[in-house]
Amino acid sequence: MRFMVIVKATKESEAGVMPSTQLLADMGKFNEALVNAGIMLAGEGLQPSSKGARVRFSGSKRTVTDGPFPETKELVAGYWLWQCKSKEEAIEWAQRCPNPAGDGKESELEIRQVFEADDFGAEFTPELREQEERMREQEERILAQAAKKK
Repeated sequence: MRFMVIVKATKESEAGVMPSTQLLADMGKFNEALVNAGIMLAGEGLQPSSKGARVRFSGSKRTVTDGPFPETKELVAGYWLWQCKSKEEAIEWAQRCPNPAGDGKESELEIRQVFEADDFGAEFTPELREQEERMREQEERILAQAAKKK
């Protein structure tokens, strides 16, 4: 099962305050443990919402709103994509995580299971499954090329 672990934003992350060297080191160790255990598939921190935008859909109309956005507690500051045997395993790993906001501060992780092809039932036709597989293969090639350029 795949899980997205969402790091909720804080006032500090939304203000662009960078993590301390110690927190970066602690997160690096945690990420390394995730990789070594075969759990971590991806993970990144996100820039503050002031550098983002939202696209709102209403029928065929699209409305773009530039950040920053209110309600900091509803915003995402970063994420991981984990491969775990169960939600309980994902929770266990999340409990080992260093506090994303730093010691003594309040922060939150949200754990959400990712839909798999079989979750969609008959509506996900063989043609749609084939299309999905082609796109995933192309994504992997693009990521591999990007990694080589680094």
